Amino acid sequence: MLIKGMTAVLTGAAAPDGIGFATARRFVEEGARVAILDLRQEDCARAAESLRAIGGPNAAIGAAVDVRDRQGLAQVAQHLQTTFGKLDILVNNAGIAQKRRLEEVSAEDWHATLDVNLMGMFNATQAMLPLMTDGGAIVSVASIAAQRGGGLLGGPHYAASKGGVLALTKSLARELGPRRIRANAVNPGVIITSMNRTAFDAATQAGMVASIPLGRFGSPEDVARVCLFLASDLSAYVTGTAVDINGGMHMH
Repeated sequence: MLIKGMTAVLTGAAAPDGIGFATARRFVEEGARVAILDLRQEDCARAAESLRAIGGPNAAIGAAVDVRDRQGLAQVAQHLQTTFGKLDILVNNAGIAQKRRLEEVSAEDWHATLDVNLMGMFNATQAMLPLMTDGGAIVSVASIAAQRGGGLLGGPHYAASKGGVLALTKSLARELGPRRIRANAVNPGVIITSMNRTAFDAATQAGMVASIPLGRFGSPEDVARVCLFLASDLSAYVTGTAVDINGGMHMH
């Protein structure tokens, strides 16, 4: 088991077909104990219960919190310190996407997207960092949209928020390296979840798949495997980078 005995916090991880939950499940399968953070307590409880069925009675807990709520995150961190003692892994996954053209993006749209996707990453990292006293790994979910300027599901404000995730990841890696805390990001391409399952008609899907060298859209498990690599000692000398997970859809 790659992360046996480690503890992990994952934000935005309660949706059963999402990247966050797939990553949490993979972590539990590899021996970690996880905390699922998301907006609704009932969703967090359900997700944690399903993970305990895999990893045992102590494998998972859930806590409802909005990553925009700094006080709420501080309270969760205090609870986790009591429950876990320390934290080894943080996965910043919470995010929202809006399909908007530039002229359609309102000030409210801009602030909501940046506040969840970027400020939420900052808030969660700042809240959980005191628990990571003996090294650790931070993995943040960015997007192919940050590399190619959107054009898939999110609008320009979504691309901007994920570009910020990449920049903040590098800053974290530089600042936290002396503490042996590694910070990396992942750039998923088109990963099919409940957020986008019906976003494309059949013709559009066929055209997009034809442009992907590996010939398929991605799955949450594809992302989870890379998050596991970045969270484990297999990537012990990797920090400040971003791993593309797009089947070859975007190369640079």
